[in-house]
Amino acid sequence: MSAHDTTNRVQVAAHHWRPRFVANGIDVNDFDDTVARTTEWADWAPNWKAVGEMHEALGHEAEERGRQLSAAQAYQRAAWCWHLGKFLWFEDAGLHGELRDRSVAVYRNAMPHLDPPAERLEIPFEGGIIPGNLRRPKSVQPPLVLMVPGLDSSKEELFAIENDFLQRGLATLTIDGPGQSENSVNFAIRPNWETVITPLLDHLSGLDLGVDQDRVGLMGISMGAIYGPRAAAYEKRIRALVGLAGPYNLGECWDALNPLTRGGYVFYTKSADDAEAKRKAYTLNLEGILDKVTQPLLVIHGARDSLFPPSHAERIAREAGNATLVIYPDGNHVCNNIAYKYRPLMADWLHEKLTGDR
Repeated sequence: MSAHDTTNRVQVAAHHWRPRFVANGIDVNDFDDTVARTTEWADWAPNWKAVGEMHEALGHEAEERGRQLSAAQAYQRAAWCWHLGKFLWFEDAGLHGELRDRSVAVYRNAMPHLDPPAERLEIPFEGGIIPGNLRRPKSVQPPLVLMVPGLDSSKEELFAIENDFLQRGLATLTIDGPGQSENSVNFAIRPNWETVITPLLDHLSGLDLGVDQDRVGLMGISMGAIYGPRAAAYEKRIRALVGLAGPYNLGECWDALNPLTRGGYVFYTKSADDAEAKRKAYTLNLEGILDKVTQPLLVIHGARDSLFPPSHAERIAREAGNATLVIYPDGNHVCNNIAYKYRPLMADWLHEKLTGDR
């Protein structure tokens, strides 16, 4: 790794992920102020830990006054700050784990007071669990959208996107699968996500969740846009799916990835080093898969994506049998700089596909 890589990680993080975290709930002033006073990458997580603790204290104060909505909002902000502190920061394993666990725990304090509330599910999985946050709109037996994060995102981070689906009468179940956030402890990232989604749907079928399990959609972000199609190729209970900003073959993108993202793949694939992670990256692909995806597939990508070129989205749409491709000329990775464009689109599209209501 070059000296440039090691000395500018703070600015790499700020440049690549400011739109994402602001779009997902981090206060823009918190972001800019914290970045401004973080000169060394080693201080990134400790500084975000302090910001999260400030918000957690505001939550406790509001809760003591009986102000549950204000408390829930503060706890959410604390969770997002702690997740931002550790998402691609691996300088101290103990602090990384602390922020991961505290993010999940404080978010659980907020869940009963969200609108609509969230309920934690724990789906048995290979000796562990798939944890998920289930939220239901007021409509009776709504369709269900499974929401799958990417490499370094978490189920708690996707609250704002959940709301776009919920406002259109769709329930959401946002999960941490193998190698993702809460589930990065016991499992590594894997390509074959039919081994995740099929047992998850099997378990859900035995539960009375108040949702229509015959109308299930899936939305996957970034690496989740590989996991979704790989699951849907073999799991036809998924009726429609969205692939948001995913690669066709991660290995082909490897050499152009920034050092923080490459470090994330080393960590979340449980690889010994960069070379092993790069070898595993080539297994994270959609080759020979997309012709089996017969369900409607919406592929969304930004032409200014600096992680995965839009040519990958074009290839995904070309090889899938029933795909719609939308490339935003002004979109960055996950189009978080234009969230007001892509989020309504994918929520409306999934609503139409799962309800037949246009």
